[in-house]
Amino acid sequence: MIQIGGPWRHAYIKFRDPQRMREILTVTQRQEDFRQENGEISKVRIEAVRLGIRRVRVASLPSELEDKTLKMALGAFGEIRDIQPEIWSNAYHYWVSTVVCVVIMLLSKHIPSHVVVAGYRSLISYEGQPTTCYSCNEPVHPKTTCPHRRRERAEGRPATTASWAEVAARGYI
Repeated sequence: MIQIGGPWRHAYIKFRDPQRMREILTVTQRQEDFRQENGEISKVRIEAVRLGIRRVRVASLPSELEDKTLKMALGAFGEIRDIQPEIWSNAYHYWVSTVVCVVIMLLSKHIPSHVVVAGYRSLISYEGQPTTCYSCNEPVHPKTTCPHRRRERAEGRPATTASWAEVAARGYI
């Protein structure tokens, strides 16, 4: 199966036989020449994408959080290619940065809906992400029936640090 990958100009080829894919990666040394219709030759990188390159939105983190901290937290889920602030369009006359980071990454495994980064509980979203419980990140149940949530409250475990969005929503500022 061949699929074109939108604005990044990627082409994805799905192999039925993983051994054949590994052979092609070895023989081509992960790079091949492509001759365009006008005769121009372009170098094409070939790689195994696992779950693919995703545009991961990370919300509810303070703006002063360093990229390296976010890289450490999300690095367990794949290779991070780029981190950039999400920007509102200039339809509002000015480019306006939001508190949402956009992380371009090659996923090796799915990221739960919420990840704790430097003590802050951040909301994670991307296309194709499996839905998980808001409380414990397991995919089986909703937050209202989460058995872990009841257990944590009974044990009196400390909560994670509130994000700026949560502080503002509660009216503390």
